[in-house]
Order: sequence, then C-alpha cells, then structure tokens
Amino acid sequence: MRAGILAAVAIGIFVAAGLSEANAQAKRPTPLDTGPSASMSPWKRYPGWPAADYSKYNTLGNLASAPAPKEPIKLTGPVEGDAAKGAKLVADRRRGGSCLACHVMGPAGNADLPGNVAPDLSEIGNAGREDEWLYNYVFDARVYNPETVMPPWGSHGFFTDAEIRDMVAFLKTLKAPAVFKTALDNPEKRPQPIEKRDNLDPLENPGMWAVEKGQELWKVKTTAGFSCNTCHSDPASSFKTWAATMPKWEPRLNKVLGVEEFVTRHAKATTGDTWLMETDNNRAMSVYLHFLANGTPIKVDTESAEAKAAIARGVELTKRKVGALNMACTDCHGIAVNKWIRGQWMGEPKGQYDHFPTWRTSLLAVWDIRQRFQWCSVNIRGNELPPDSKEYGDLELYLASQNEGLKMSVPGIRH
Repeated sequence: MRAGILAAVAIGIFVAAGLSEANAQAKRPTPLDTGPSASMSPWKRYPGWPAADYSKYNTLGNLASAPAPKEPIKLTGPVEGDAAKGAKLVADRRRGGSCLACHVMGPAGNADLPGNVAPDLSEIGNAGREDEWLYNYVFDARVYNPETVMPPWGSHGFFTDAEIRDMVAFLKTLKAPAVFKTALDNPEKRPQPIEKRDNLDPLENPGMWAVEKGQELWKVKTTAGFSCNTCHSDPASSFKTWAATMPKWEPRLNKVLGVEEFVTRHAKATTGDTWLMETDNNRAMSVYLHFLANGTPIKVDTESAEAKAAIARGVELTKRKVGALNMACTDCHGIAVNKWIRGQWMGEPKGQYDHFPTWRTSLLAVWDIRQRFQWCSVNIRGNELPPDSKEYGDLELYLASQNEGLKMSVPGIRH
C-alpha cells in the first residue's frame, strides 16, 4: 500500500514537472530576429513607381513641408488671363491629377469622370467672388482654410503665377450648370462600386496562388534542416485565429509588429530563411497565414497601455498632411468619405483592412497593407517609409482596431 502511494506521488511530481515545463515553454516569447531592419535596407522604391524625390514635403515620419501662408497675396486690379489655356490647365492630369479630380467644372472635361469631393464650380462665375480671392484659393487655399483638402497648387509649384491667372480667367467664365452625357459622368448619380467576385475562388482571384505557395513554403527545409513544419505540423489548427489578432505591440522591437514583419523576423530566427518584407515569399506566407484565419472576426489588443499609445499615435498620423498634394488619410477616408475623387470611390476606414493582403487586378500583383500605405504616400507625391517603419505599425494597429468585428477574408480582390 505504502509503495503504491509513493509511486502515485512520484507520478504526480513527474506530471506536475512536465506541466510546469510545458507552461514555461508556452510563456516563452516567440523567437524573433531583432536586427535593425526586416526590409530592404536602405529602402528602395518599387520598380514602375514614380521615381521623383519628394523629400522637401512631409512624410508620416518627418515634417518638412513649408508652412501655410499667413495672409493672402495682394493683387492690384482684376486678374487678366487666357481662359482657353485655363480650361486646359484645370483638366491637366499631369498637374497632380487635375482640378476635375474633386470638382465638376462645366465644360472642362465633364465626360472625364470628375469627382465630387469639393464644390461644383460650374457656376462659380456667378458667385460674385473677387479675383483676388479666386487667385489665392487656387494658389494656396490654406490661407482661408488651414484644413482644406485642396492642394496648395501655387505654393508647392504645380502652377506658375501666369498659369493660375489663366485658371482664374477660366473660372470666371463658368456660369451655367454642368451638362453630362451619361449618368457615369455625373458623380452624384454614378453608382457606388460593389465587389461581387468570389475572392476565394481561384478562377476568380489569381491571388489564391499565394495560398498554394505558402503551403509549399511551409514544408521547405532550409540548409539548416528546419522548416515551419518542424514546429507547426498542423497550421490549420495552430493558426486558425492568429492573423486576426495581429498586429500587436512587440516590446523587444519597441513598436507594433505586423504579420509580414513577423514572418521575416521569426523565419530568420528559427529556420535561417531571409524572407524580407515585400518579397514574393513573404507575401505568400502572409497570405497563407491570413487565409488560415478566414472567417475569424478581427480582434486586436486595444486595451494595454502600449496598444493605446500606439493607436493614439496612429490617429494623429491619419491627420498629418503629407506630400506635395498636402493630403491626409482623413481627407480621403473622412472628409471625402462616400464621395468620388475622379473615378475612385472613397470608402470609410471600416472595410479597408479585412481583405488584406489583396490581389490588385489592375496591377496583377498581391499587395499587403503596408504597400497600400506606401502607395497612398507616393500617390500624393510624398516619399514613402520602409514597410517595417514604426509609423506604419501604429497606423496599421489603428486601422485594424477600426475594423474590429469584421471577419478575415484573404486574399481579397480589388481593382
């Protein structure tokens, strides 16, 4: 009897020790390479993107733009200009996308999908505005409205003094309501785009190739003899919800860590693979990990002190005016929400995250959310940041928090 009791105690001690070791392992931090960069260093912009350097303007990481003017430019007498030239200038897409991106402007190209973010100017010639006011509003509208969505066309060098005078001369001729050839040309009647394609059907969404590639990469052993499968033999179970909880604050890096950067740093620490952010293998693995969490509602940490601080920083970054066009995230996805900037519908923040990484049909490529952030900057003529920047981490966590409750559906499919 005594021997049986001792044996039971011994077994209990052994089991307890085993559980203690298992608990200790569970509490150990996930291996991460904590090197200085998880992306190409120094960062180099993607091939095919604009190559211009916009370093004299704000980025999400640096304030560089010249301040807004404190008072309007004083003019003597009426503005004289060539209205015919002005009509061409307001429609010139090479000049930051043209005035038609946001305004309907009567005969100035209304069959070219004008936007409706800003007021219809088709009858501005009847508004009784002084020439000086019109000139300054085109030159730099911030002198009247510091938070305007309108770019500082003159201050930032898009148009010369003579060109702005031509544009003002044209504006003064606009005295009749716009006439549209089709409903599509009229931004007030243009139907909101609705994505109806099945994003998880390989015949509909070529982005599904990345799921297959991710599955293959999972089992590929490095020269050191390790693969993802070495430790995670059942990814469908182990990662059923994980991607829906990312990004998160990582104290070892002192910043928010997203899935793509995690892939880089974890792979290097465990298998020795170098899957830098924005490379094909990294994107494929990110798509696969998100795919495994499909159907899981997004639920990121928003309660810890570090997460709250990061989200607060992300909120402020969404308000920062960047680039030569001097625009902020909140301009497109706040002030302009549910409106058109030329032929692009501006959606609210909720719904802008649950489908990333996503297949871009217009580009025949998979984009993750950090590349989307980068393009937003370059598109408004500002320098992008490296994909593993702290600023993008804060911005991603804030965006994820705005999409909380939406179910993951990756890879998405978008134009």
